[in-house]
Amino acid sequence: MSLWKVEATAYLGSGVHMSLVAPAVDIRLKSVLIATDFSEASEKPLRHALAIARHYGAKFYLAHVVSSLGYTLVGPDAVSAATEAVWRDARQLEGDLVQSGALAGLRHEVIICQGDVWEELEKVVTQEQVDLVVIGTRGRRGLGKLLLGSVAEQIFRHANCLVLTVGPGSFREAPIEGTRAIRPFLFATDFGGASLHALPYAISSANQFATKLVLLHVVPEVPMPEGFHWYTAGDLMQMRENARMASLWRLEELTSQNTDLAVKPEFMVEFGLPGEKILQVAETLKADAIIMGLHRSTHIGTASHMPWATAYEVVCGAGCPVLTVRN
Repeated sequence: MSLWKVEATAYLGSGVHMSLVAPAVDIRLKSVLIATDFSEASEKPLRHALAIARHYGAKFYLAHVVSSLGYTLVGPDAVSAATEAVWRDARQLEGDLVQSGALAGLRHEVIICQGDVWEELEKVVTQEQVDLVVIGTRGRRGLGKLLLGSVAEQIFRHANCLVLTVGPGSFREAPIEGTRAIRPFLFATDFGGASLHALPYAISSANQFATKLVLLHVVPEVPMPEGFHWYTAGDLMQMRENARMASLWRLEELTSQNTDLAVKPEFMVEFGLPGEKILQVAETLKADAIIMGLHRSTHIGTASHMPWATAYEVVCGAGCPVLTVRN
């Protein structure tokens, strides 16, 4: 049996039962937090966070942690001075947002902490029961190296709530601000437990904004091992088609028992490197959001762990916000 046939059979026979796919959830965000460093890179994430908080009537948190790491050798006075400077920046930003009307009608709070960045943010997220954290990314640098920035990376890896990453390639205005029609949302799935857990959120998000949900599966292409050289080009094409049809069947089954979708979904199957193909499809669709599920893995501290490497590549390279849902 060829590699394509093996994979197609696996999709049909060993996947998670469709009955285990949860129905669409009713997303009611009560609190939205943006982790900001007051830099220019935080401007787009800020606008998106404000738009989302306003749409859901959620409380808006503007949070920054003064890391004591760089001031340890200098002494506590340096930490105190840095904190005072950050408070000035925060109050200036708050004043600007009030004056512009961006905070009109929004319950909001500014939170400034000192200490380890992720530890302090995690406390805030837990204590305030934050539903969504919005972060900015630095995008892709170097030879494909994945860089979120140290703070964003920790949040992306460890936050238990929903996380929306807004990279430099995203539009400045959030699509939900109503300045134009919302384009499709792209849901990327590997048919694993994490993506099945994220699917109801994808369905609800598409329904919330009355837009099309495109479900995508990328079949990784692997080299044929020795012994497969006697297959003809026609055989290989048929194997590929079998894998494509099996994947399409699985995608359709994911929504076949779900009548909650307001707009008829679209199903796509691509072959190649998952991260690369997800980004290509998102660009072709001009998608307004990519939605992905993330595993609770003991390997999340290892960037080379494949699911995380794929998610990193998408988050860093996307031209639209990426919503990650952890199972």
